[in-house]
Amino acid sequence: MNVTPLIDVLLVLIIVFMVVVIEQRPTGLQTDLPQPNPTGSAIPPPQRTIVIQIHHAKPGADRSQAEHPQVMVNEEAVEWDHLRERLRDIFAIRVGRIAYVEADDDIDFQDVADVIAIARIAGVDRVGLLTEDGKHVPMAG
Repeated sequence: MNVTPLIDVLLVLIIVFMVVVIEQRPTGLQTDLPQPNPTGSAIPPPQRTIVIQIHHAKPGADRSQAEHPQVMVNEEAVEWDHLRERLRDIFAIRVGRIAYVEADDDIDFQDVADVIAIARIAGVDRVGLLTEDGKHVPMAG
């Protein structure tokens, strides 16, 4: 049996495979990186920035609220069951549908993921996560 034609076919297949793999470009999620502040001073976020804060439930809370952490939207306490409606009301008139989530260090990520899912259902297009280094500064005055 002559193996030479089989080897020729294999070499052609290897070359075709290499060309196909090289032409494929890696794809991933598109991200917006924060730009450094040129002046070096902390600039407070604009008044239209929506920050959803997740804190531990208060020790004196009743049983239905104890299973979920306390949620605040721009320093305003919101019950867990009314979060979607509150966010829907806020983002009904906004063009930029961006919200930021800030949580205590030892909050379960499942609770953070639930808040992100609720925000997405309420109409938020982009959700950012605030870290301890990027905490917002309360506005003076």
